[in-house]
Amino acid sequence: MVRVKRGKMAHKRRKNVLKRTKGFRWGRKSKYRQAKEALLHAGTYAYRDRKTKKREFRKLWQIQINAAVRREGISYSKFISCLKKNKIELDRKILANLAQNHPQIFKEIVEKVK
Repeated sequence: MVRVKRGKMAHKRRKNVLKRTKGFRWGRKSKYRQAKEALLHAGTYAYRDRKTKKREFRKLWQIQINAAVRREGISYSKFISCLKKNKIELDRKILANLAQNHPQIFKEIVEKVK
């Protein structure tokens, strides 16, 4: 049986790990063992923070909508409940965008809800 030398594949795997740690600090970008460990943690954080990002943006939109509707003399919770009652199905992302970039249209929505 022919002897199989695995150096080529090992080199390729290590090179791939080091390519993915480009931009990391200190030895974690250049030393294979530290790079591998850093990548494991990076993957965990990335997975966790993809979920957190959704939460953070929803919070931001709520704050923006609240600020806009308070100028119109209504609270956020009343505004959202009135939207539901009037069957206006605009999500918070769109509402926040309207409040920021198109205040006239947002004002019309608030008047319709009142």
